[in-house]
Amino acid sequence: METDEKRAAEAALNGTLADILTVIESAKARGGRDALEKHIAKALPDADEASVVEAADVAVEVIESIPVFLARARQESEDRGLEALVGPVLDRAQRYYLQPLDLIPEMTHGLAGLLDDSYLVIRTLQGLDKGPEPFLEWDLDYPARFLERLIGVPIARRLDQIVAEAMEDVSDRFEEVWRRTAHRA
Repeated sequence: METDEKRAAEAALNGTLADILTVIESAKARGGRDALEKHIAKALPDADEASVVEAADVAVEVIESIPVFLARARQESEDRGLEALVGPVLDRAQRYYLQPLDLIPEMTHGLAGLLDDSYLVIRTLQGLDKGPEPFLEWDLDYPARFLERLIGVPIARRLDQIVAEAMEDVSDRFEEVWRRTAHRA
């Protein structure tokens, strides 16, 4: 039988993922694909129209995959008993996705405004994969590089710093848990 605590956590998670889906749909309604294609054309000035359309297709696919990535990461952290360590990192990534004001706001940029959010989530998942054992065993290098080209290196570096800080927090928590639970010789 599920505990009330577990049901509350699942409801919060489902609510957050539903909120992310709502943000994606809202961004589509705010200029939608046209705004995204304009952003891509600006970010990739040498790209022809067909390449811009293709890049927009890939960008939308990546953006729409983010809730799946996050849900899978949550499930993996639960399966491995790592919720206490991984959960706060994923929470931080989700909060960034849900913030109306971030480095490229979706409120004013539509789908293009979710490129930075998606990059942050993907880089977070890549950071989790750098542990002693692969976390999700997904190759996220291509989507990360692709999004970096679309958001630009300066924004990508700022987002990488946010991810690095989240990973440092996890490392600090892990060390504290280890210190408290380690047996003295």
